[in-house]
Amino acid sequence: MMINRPARPRALISLVPMIDVMLILLVFFMVTSTYLNLDMIPAVKPSKGAAGNIQAPAGTLMIRLGADGVPVMRGTALDGESLRAVLASAVAEEPLTQVVILPSGAAQTQALITVMDSAALADVTRLRVLRLEAAQ
Repeated sequence: MMINRPARPRALISLVPMIDVMLILLVFFMVTSTYLNLDMIPAVKPSKGAAGNIQAPAGTLMIRLGADGVPVMRGTALDGESLRAVLASAVAEEPLTQVVILPSGAAQTQALITVMDSAALADVTRLRVLRLEAAQ
């Protein structure tokens, strides 16, 4: 008498591990990549006849954010309302004014967000936050 065993089913090839690895790689490359400064790429090519009408980039305002969370511009400490007024007047004069915020390493994140919010309420469209690192 012979006992027949049922044949073992073939193992199906699963794509789930490969998808997991691809997602991990995607997240890795997204996190480690650098972003381009999109201001370097001209959005509109000037026409040949409009060479004299090219608008040069405007000036830059620098705001230093100290460890105490008080924004300082041109050596003057400003509160939220006066900062907004100064930024609004600068943007009214020149709409392409760039605002650069240099936060201290000891400054709280809320102070940085408050300065960024003041800039947004003053209609600043070119806002940068720079982090300075010590030379090694």
